[in-house]
Order: sequence, then structure tokens, then C-alpha cells
Amino acid sequence: MDERLRVTRPTAEHTGETVLGRLAALSDPLRLRLLRVLERQELSVGEVSRVLDVPQSTASRHLKVVVDGGWVTRRSAGPAVFHRFVLDELDPGARALWLAVRDELGTGGEAMEDDGRLADVLADRREDPRSFFGRLAGEWDAIRHELFGGQFTSEALAGLLPSDWVVADLGCGTGNASELLSPCVERVIAVDASEAMLEAAGSRLGEGANVELVAGDLDALPMGDGSVDAAVCVLVLHHLDEPVVALREARRVLRRERGGGNLLVIDVCEHDGEELRERLGPHGGGFGAAALSAMLGEAGFTDVRVRRLRRAHGVSGPALLAVTGRIDSDSD
Repeated sequence: MDERLRVTRPTAEHTGETVLGRLAALSDPLRLRLLRVLERQELSVGEVSRVLDVPQSTASRHLKVVVDGGWVTRRSAGPAVFHRFVLDELDPGARALWLAVRDELGTGGEAMEDDGRLADVLADRREDPRSFFGRLAGEWDAIRHELFGGQFTSEALAGLLPSDWVVADLGCGTGNASELLSPCVERVIAVDASEAMLEAAGSRLGEGANVELVAGDLDALPMGDGSVDAAVCVLVLHHLDEPVVALREARRVLRRERGGGNLLVIDVCEHDGEELRERLGPHGGGFGAAALSAMLGEAGFTDVRVRRLRRAHGVSGPALLAVTGRIDSDSD
């Protein structure tokens, strides 16, 4: 396909001629993150929105400021418009100013989160580099969410579970995971130590649901050996003083027959937010991927796999890790 490219560069009247004009463009922390990302990779508006984890309208507004200020160039490629910050194309004054500012930005947790989301965006591009969705990868996420919402994928994927399975929701809280699982499996056993949480879960799930609500501690589950095919543990381990003890208990109640013996853990990825540490419990600083993998191994799980989940737009918390493990059919 013959794709015509058009590059838009700022004219002299838009280049932020004065020091005050340049400083104004750099006065917002989000724009500093924006320039840092665009110096690494050319992105569309939708992709900027995903990488910075802000609404697309916010990304567009800040892009306009840096484009009008002469920091960023725009390139049209068919229906898409891409933005790039090229250091060597700046005039000497602007270049020196940015280098000074960039040296002060550091590589803290926020920068690491941006880099992780940037890697996700580029991975999506590589999967479909030439099609409409490849060119408009970021925008398509926004369009899809606007048209269909954000829940349909997780609800539909739960249907891949065998319909005759019994699944334990360990530390069920208000029943979010149980609600997704119950239409797709034979039975869900939802365990929590908090009576208030179990009451909220009961209200959420309603009468007649195939969910059994059970009061109990995760380090001494009120369930028999090999009584469930699979177990999930969502945002629970960081609240526990001894996560490995709870993981051993999860292993004990899993049965190996019928293809079972599977555990899914979702928990907080390691971060450096002090306020979040205080709010999230004993392990409020989160877990590194290697640490979570080692804990499942210590508890007796094999084939342990760790995956970093993408953060949703507009959330204030850290990234999450999804960890899966299984028990061998011939294990003790």
C-alpha cells in the first residue's frame, strides 16, 4: 500500500523563543514524563494515553502544549498521527535546557511504570504492525472501551474453565472473583476471615448462587485435603505475615485428578510508594517477580509462571503480578 507521510514541524512563531516560554512548557510533571517517553519512541495520541496512564483528552491537551512550544514534531501516516521528541532537532538553548531537566528526572517508580507500559504498547505494535489496528493500537483500546466497556473479556475468558470444577476463592473479600467464576464452574468455595467481607460477598452474589461462603483463616483452611480443582488468591498475600504458610495450605486443598491442582495468585508488584506501603499491610511494598516465584516453589508448586499485568487507566495503585503454579499428580 502506498502510504503518504506528512511531517508537521513548528514554525518560528511556535518555537518557544523565550526562556519563560520554554520553562512554561516544562512546568508540568506530566509533560516532563511525556517528553521523556517521546524521546524514546514515536507514539500516537492513544499510545501516549496508555503509556502515561491518563485519559486520551488529557494526553491530547498536553501534546498540544509541547507541539506548540516547539518541543515535539507531528507526523501523519494515513489516518494516524504520531508524535516524536528529537533532541538533535532542538535549537541549542532548548536542547541545553532539556538536558539539564532530564538529568534531574531520575529513574524512580513512576518512570519504571511508564517504561513498562511503553513496552506493552510496542509489543502490541509488533503483533500487528501493518493493519488498521497496528497503526491505531492505542486509539482502538479507547474505542473498544467506549463501545463495550472493560469487563467483557475477563467474564468471557472464565468460560474456558472446565464446567465440572470446584474452585476456591481464598481471601474472597466482597466476592469479585467468585462472581466471575460462579457462572462457569460447578461450585465456588469462598473463604475469608472477615465476617463483614463474607456478608458483603453474600449481598453481591445474591440467593441461589453456586457459591459457598466459608469463614476461615488462610493459614488453616477449613477444607479437606484435595477438595478443590483450582484456587485463586487475589490481592491477599500482601496482607499476610507468613504468605508461604497460606500457599502451603492452598496446595493441601488442591486435588490432582481431572487436570486440577492449579493456583492463581494476583498481588501487588514491588513499588516505592510510602503512602501505599502503609495502606497495604505487612507486605505493602509489594513483591518482586522472583520473590513471588520463590514463595510458590517453597510451598511445593511447580511450573511457576509470573506475568506483570497492565495497569488500567486512571488507577492510583501500583502494577500487579499474576503468578500461576500447579502441583504434580505424583507429588506428596
